[in-house]
Amino acid sequence: AAGLAPTLAAVRAGKRVLLANKESLVMAGDIFMQAVHAADAELLPIDSEHNAIFQCLQTHFESEQAAVEKIILTASGGALRGWTVDQLKNATPEQACNHPNWSMGKKISIDSASLMNKGLELIEARWLFDVSPSKLDVLIHPQSIVHSLVEFCDGSVLAQLSYPDMRIPIAYGLSYPDRLNITTKTLDLLSVQALTFESPDEERFPCLKLAKQAMLAGGTAPTILNAANEIAVEAFIAGRIGFLGIPNVIHHVLDRLDYTAATGIEDILEKDRLARELSKTYLDQLIN
Repeated sequence: AAGLAPTLAAVRAGKRVLLANKESLVMAGDIFMQAVHAADAELLPIDSEHNAIFQCLQTHFESEQAAVEKIILTASGGALRGWTVDQLKNATPEQACNHPNWSMGKKISIDSASLMNKGLELIEARWLFDVSPSKLDVLIHPQSIVHSLVEFCDGSVLAQLSYPDMRIPIAYGLSYPDRLNITTKTLDLLSVQALTFESPDEERFPCLKLAKQAMLAGGTAPTILNAANEIAVEAFIAGRIGFLGIPNVIHHVLDRLDYTAATGIEDILEKDRLARELSKTYLDQLIN
């Protein structure tokens, strides 16, 4: 959430913004995109999934937007993908951070393990590509080779593939619309051999379901979702709650705050503050 104000300032200054702070769009998607258009800023997504979608759409997005049938974001499933509910109850922060494919910080690694990261990315994609929630979907893809897919109305499906390496989307953002000649590992499908996909289990990983509900509810629901998640993840890292306590906190806060429409950034920040306060109060009640 701390990235919202500086990112919005860059947009309002009419800059080309290479967006890696998905929370800016999760918290204030409508206001943020209005600012992009008003300042004629350029927003290039750096998340590997959204950069993949952007590459699939290329510069023809406006003419092809009506032809987009579905945007499918892939997810590795995180460090705890095959764990049972009983195992998840006892998962430690260290285990949740042990991502099989990506080297990331604690917060995003835990979000990946809970599938909240994919939920936040769904909301980000909804605003970045101006599509309805009904056209967004998630597939678990453990190999992290296919970074996302775009399905068109004629049955064509385009995907961007590479080994997991953030230098690729960053370089594309820096050089767009050209491509930089950078040294990365060339994808060898013969050595990869199998690319597998499965549906996410929203019963074992309810954070994804909560994110979808917040996206559909609209208004400040995603702001509340993000704030509660940040506080819950902090509590999990500190050993105050278990892994399954994260969605419990988020659900509690979403149930108790109104999803009012935001008229300005001040409304967003106020709802963020209220959600954090309620999350901390609930955590104190749980622990005491």
